[in-house]
Amino acid sequence: MAPNETTEKQPDYGPHQFPDRLGFSLWEFERALKQGLIPPADINGRRWSASVVEAVAARADEIRTAIGNLPDMGATRAAALLEKRFGIPVASEVLIELDRLGLIECVGSYKGHPLYDGHALEHFTDQAALEKARHNGRLLDRTAAAKHLGIRASDFDHLTKAKWLRPTTYVHSGWQRRRDAPCVPLYRLGDLEVLLVHPAIDWDEIRATPKGRPSALAKLPKAQ
Repeated sequence: MAPNETTEKQPDYGPHQFPDRLGFSLWEFERALKQGLIPPADINGRRWSASVVEAVAARADEIRTAIGNLPDMGATRAAALLEKRFGIPVASEVLIELDRLGLIECVGSYKGHPLYDGHALEHFTDQAALEKARHNGRLLDRTAAAKHLGIRASDFDHLTKAKWLRPTTYVHSGWQRRRDAPCVPLYRLGDLEVLLVHPAIDWDEIRATPKGRPSALAKLPKAQ
């Protein structure tokens, strides 16, 4: 052995050295850690001892298989992946609905944008569920939502004031600065269709109310 050669191993590893030792990308390491496939740091809650690292390294292939091949990703990229897989148009808003259904969950955010579970996305094969999400998860602004219900915009406002209908999300208007909080509410098509068959609402009466006359929806009790 040459005089300057050593057999000593690094005594401990930090959160960047550990994935390097495994040959993992940072997202692979973080997912494995989150899933309990890698134990928590055993030195001051911040670093891992060499013995722990070597034990994990011996299972690296097994861990890589378990965590999958897709990182968590934003709605636009996730929608494009689903569109390619199923051969049908998929809008990014569909990911909100898939999260609502617990099929592809939102697991975090990056620069204020939601990130969706790459592992769930990789294994998602239910075209019927996707078709349903594409329909029910379609998002409409106030004007389009009122048109879908066949009522006046003023009638629609009574539904939102009484909280019989709540926005699914908000987006920026055309005149807003990007750094401002989005202010345009969007409504889920599935929620509108639930209202269309609600026995407490006489849609024929509401649609027959002439312009300038009070809406029957003004009498709706406030939802709890």
